[in-house]
Formats: sequence, structure tokens, C-alpha cells
Amino acid sequence: MVKLKDLDLSLELDKKMYKKKIKVLQYEMLNAQQFLFNNKIGLILVFEGMDAAGKGGAIKRLTERIDPRGLIVHPISAPQPHELRYNYMHRFWRKLPQHGQIAIFDRSWYGRVLVERIEGFATKEEWSRAYDEINDFEKLLTDGDYIVMKFWIHIDSDEQLKRFNERAEDPYKAWKLTDEDWRNREKFDDYVVAANEMFKKTDTENAPWIVVPGNDKLHARVQVLKETIAHIEKEATRRGLSLTNMLNKEQEEVQEQESTKEKRKQKNKSI
Repeated sequence: MVKLKDLDLSLELDKKMYKKKIKVLQYEMLNAQQFLFNNKIGLILVFEGMDAAGKGGAIKRLTERIDPRGLIVHPISAPQPHELRYNYMHRFWRKLPQHGQIAIFDRSWYGRVLVERIEGFATKEEWSRAYDEINDFEKLLTDGDYIVMKFWIHIDSDEQLKRFNERAEDPYKAWKLTDEDWRNREKFDDYVVAANEMFKKTDTENAPWIVVPGNDKLHARVQVLKETIAHIEKEATRRGLSLTNMLNKEQEEVQEQESTKEKRKQKNKSI
């Protein structure tokens, strides 16, 4: 698993290529959604990362063309007072999707080993044992009819500051920026340390972490779609199923029709 300091944040994608790729991938994602629905397999996607890393933008592009009836996005914030009466995983169990549907967690149960660890909302004993609790939770899901994958979208401190300043000056985005965001910037390095330990202890074969360079938003959005579709295809194969790419299938049918027409022409000429 790559450490965040070794991640290549210089990766970029020009706008023309982005528009071309994103449309194709979004239709492939729609096809994947239908596959999940027809085979009653639930998909759980977790999004974590630094503040202003582009999680919301990536989620928006991932879900732009799929059927909203089979999707729910959970924005996760601090637990409510009544939720503190239960085990911290309780509120996430209640948000799991039905088999055949998709649930996206914008922040997640990993808050215990990230913000709760760093801000002191969980004791060292609590967040230390959470790694095993999380792995058991995810294994229980993937041993059944769920696919689980986790994204960490990463930006460097300079890019984060740039985006914070842009948000502060944009009246339509200023609401995204809070005093807490500015406070968290002071602990940027602490979050890097916590994230690297999280990857080391919870990156599993059944529920992998995908670390996405996010300094270029266009590259990150395309990469999230590509990785999601690839993992669904992998899990389909593991289950003895086949995820047919509808765009490729249509292209093959067109090519076959054209080939048949050409053969008929050649046959008529010979006659």
C-alpha cells in the first residue's frame, strides 16, 4: 500500500479527454448498477480524505447517470447524543443498503481512527481496537452479498489552502468552509500519520483501500469511476458471474452487422 508521501500528486487530465472519458465511464457505471440490481448484490463505497479533497465532486460524477432509486448517499458527521448510547458501529449498520442497491458514505466508521483519534473523542484503547472491529464488520459484509471498497482522495497542504481560499471568496461555496476546517489544517500532518496507519491495518483483499491523487480534480473523478467499475468486475468474476460492458457489446454488434453486410456485398459481386 502506497504511503501518502509517495503518492504522485502531479497526475493531470486535460478537460477534453476528461469529458470524453467521464461520459463513457458513467454509462458503464449505469450498466454495473443494473448488474448489481439483477444479481441482488449490494455495493458499499466509503469516501475519506482531507477537507476540500474533492470527495463531493467525485461522488457527484460517480452517480450522475445511475438510477437514483437504487442509490443513497450518507453524509456522516459527529454522532447525535442518542447515538452515543450504542456501540459506535450501530448507526452504520442502520444505513446499509438493501441487496442490489448502492450506498455511499461521505465520511464513515473510519472516523473513529481519524478525527476521533486525533481530537481525543475516543480513548487510545477505543481507537486502537477499532481496526479489528472494522475489519470484522467489513468481512461480515463481503462474506455475504455485499461489495465494499474505500477511497481516500488526497491533496497536499498547498492545494488545500488554495481551495479553502477559493471557497471563502465564492458566495456559492462559502458554506462549505467552517472554522473547524481551518483548525483541522493545523493538524494536517497528524491526519497523514493516522491515515497511513489506517491503510496498513485495514487495507484488505475483501475491502480494499484505493488511494487517489486529488490535486487535479478531473483526474480524481475519472480514477474513482475506473476503480469502482474494475472492482465490481473483479467481484463479479469471483462470484462466477459476468459483467457485460454494454458499450463494448453494442460496438461488437455494430461491427458484426457491418461485417455481415460486407460479406453479402462480396457474395453478390461474385454472383
